[in-house]
Amino acid sequence: MMQIARRPTGQFAHRLGRAAGRSARWLRRRERQAIGWLVAEGLPAPVAAALLWIVKLVVVAGLLYVAFWLALLLGFAVAAAWVAGHSTEQDEDDFLGRKAEERDHRKSIFYHPASYNDDPDPRFEDD
Repeated sequence: MMQIARRPTGQFAHRLGRAAGRSARWLRRRERQAIGWLVAEGLPAPVAAALLWIVKLVVVAGLLYVAFWLALLLGFAVAAAWVAGHSTEQDEDDFLGRKAEERDHRKSIFYHPASYNDDPDPRFEDD
């Protein structure tokens, strides 16, 4: 008995290609149905085909518009993450011009531990 050679149907790329082909054939059938419906409604066939091309172009342009803004947003997010990761916080002044060591609220003359959720401060122990 002769054995028949089988095509490799278990590979992901093969299955993906078959699914893409089925989807393309389905879309072509739907497009022909839409053109047929428009012609049945009284629209000339070339105008119906042109109308469907215009719809396709509008959809592609909308997807490209959304992709552009998402890519721009992603770029800003990556840039912000990079800047945050490479900042030298301790060397920079804050918005009032104070250095990092001056920003410690425990060193302020107005500090009291009851105003903050800090560990007990030995300077303020109840005797």
